[in-house]
Amino acid sequence: MNKLELISALKAEANISKFEAAKVVQIFFDSMADAMAKGERVEIRGLCSFFVKKYKSYTGRNPKSGEKVIIKPKKLPFFKSGKELKERVDH
Repeated sequence: MNKLELISALKAEANISKFEAAKVVQIFFDSMADAMAKGERVEIRGLCSFFVKKYKSYTGRNPKSGEKVIIKPKKLPFFKSGKELKERVDH
């Protein structure tokens, strides 16, 4: 399912216009992204959680030249599925 399909499903289920459904979906995604940008965890009970992992700086290697390079510290978003979602997918 992509964003457009999600908007269409919301439109049909909630009996609202496509514009309103698109706005709701955009607000939802923006709110999640803003929370994660602040370092907050986003948890949707029974479905999943999103969180940010922090990585320290380390020495890596350029695979093309073999030259050592310093990798800067970084933060990456992660997704973890909830128990109910795992069970639903597994059946």
